[in-house]
Amino acid sequence: MGIDGAPDLDAAVIVALGCNDKGVWASSREALEAALARFRSEGIDVVARSSWWSSMAWPDPQDPPFLNGVVIVATRHDPHALMAALGRIEDVFGRQRSVRNAPRTLDLDLIAYGRLSGDLDGLILPHPRAAERRFVMGPIAEIAPDWVHPHGGVAQALAASATVGRDAHPV
Repeated sequence: MGIDGAPDLDAAVIVALGCNDKGVWASSREALEAALARFRSEGIDVVARSSWWSSMAWPDPQDPPFLNGVVIVATRHDPHALMAALGRIEDVFGRQRSVRNAPRTLDLDLIAYGRLSGDLDGLILPHPRAAERRFVMGPIAEIAPDWVHPHGGVAQALAASATVGRDAHPV
């Protein structure tokens, strides 16, 4: 946290959430809210969160549309332990890893862990495709427009220039 109580953007741990298969939930929104409610039990505290953003499925727009958002979190987990915790939450929500980009009940991605950059024993930080995805950068720009991607670029500008999910918009 910064002096004013706002998140320290240089140390921000950013997690993206997405869903386009509501599973047992009444809606994708309900599924994502339920996933957020599980974060605390895994030692992950939400510090800031975006609104939910809708976008067509990619690469197959015939799949159900996605609902996405991002959160800035506080945790004592190192990056690998955080990924394991996120994986446990996905498992509870019935996440199946079958075909790449297939519809999913829950997708949790570690976008950034402070300024860490590179391959950390198989975990690549920041997320290698986040900067090109409007459904990730748009929500980040909403809650932290001045966040600087570890490889350069400010969230607000990256959201404007993103090439994937150009139709993403807050709902």
